[in-house]
Amino acid sequence: MAVDADLSAVVVTALPGRPLHGAVHPPEQQRAIFHQVGALAAAIHRPAPAAGPDDTLSAALEKMERHLDAARTHLAPGDADFVRALAARAELLQEPETVFTHGDLQLRNLLLGEADELYVIDFERAQMGPAVRDFVRLADLWAGRPDLLEALTDGYGRTFTTAELEYLTVLEALDAVSGIQYGAAAGDPELLERGLRTLTRLRATAEAAARREGTT
Repeated sequence: MAVDADLSAVVVTALPGRPLHGAVHPPEQQRAIFHQVGALAAAIHRPAPAAGPDDTLSAALEKMERHLDAARTHLAPGDADFVRALAARAELLQEPETVFTHGDLQLRNLLLGEADELYVIDFERAQMGPAVRDFVRLADLWAGRPDLLEALTDGYGRTFTTAELEYLTVLEALDAVSGIQYGAAAGDPELLERGLRTLTRLRATAEAAARREGTT
């Protein structure tokens, strides 16, 4: 509705609905919601102009040691080494295509309307980046629920590539540590718990993969 370049601010229309955060829905409705999330993400990612190199990962890596230090009293033995090992491998990963991203796609920023239509709000962290940047804070929700991941990728129009999943793992780990230190400092137990749960899941997945490789 209005733009102020000096303030780097915009005024937008209000959207109806209630945030998904904290809401409970039956499995069938959850799948329908995740399908809409995928479709919204695709709509955001599609109109991306040509862009230069992405700095999403490098920016997160620069903060890693500071976040690890702040989170150290909450980390399990081996967590910090695990995150550092992922960070070391990140430099070898193929850089994914850069698109326009929302930057904070999570349940708090998704509104469900009266007719079960979904809206996305809060674009303050929007910037160019890899598409999987927008799934970092949703991945915890589909862990153990392959039906939700299938619904999301169906709405998105494609599955994630192997390279994207590797990139997503690194971004998840870095975001988890960031969430742990921020959750502890801000007194947000939910954010702290999500970060710890994410690290536990990522480590378990990595250890299971290592065992499989050791038996082949």
